[in-house]
Amino acid sequence: MAAKARDICYRLLAARDRTRVELAQALRRKEIPDDIAEVVLGKFDKAGLINDAAFAESWVRSRHTHRGLGRRALATELRRKGVDDEIVAEAVAAVDTDAEQERAAELVDKKLGGVRGLDEQTKIRRLVAMLARRGYGEGMAYRVVRAALDADAARD
Repeated sequence: MAAKARDICYRLLAARDRTRVELAQALRRKEIPDDIAEVVLGKFDKAGLINDAAFAESWVRSRHTHRGLGRRALATELRRKGVDDEIVAEAVAAVDTDAEQERAAELVDKKLGGVRGLDEQTKIRRLVAMLARRGYGEGMAYRVVRAALDADAARD
């Protein structure tokens, strides 16, 4: 059973980094007894193959850059993956307000063409909602949308 558990962990980690909780859940789904799973996970932890802090850091960097997620959404995703709250706070703090605002502005600029023919209130509502779904706070979302719409109106 221990060899089976090791193989499962190696296979999962070969695809991408995983948190300790994700690996434990995978072992539980494969009906590996909890005591064997803990021993195997402990050995992986000691070997440095499981590192929730490094996972959280790379997850935040990747999801913020490629998916455009805000701090709130990033924190929610990490908590769902079983990362400790302290590690989540530290990883999410790497995204400063300026970087978050800049990424939100990029997302709004990208979506601006799709709302050009709509009235002002509908544009604001749709763009702010898009940012809210990606984890940006409503205050920042509104400011970014307002600035983008003002800049777009000045170009016309």
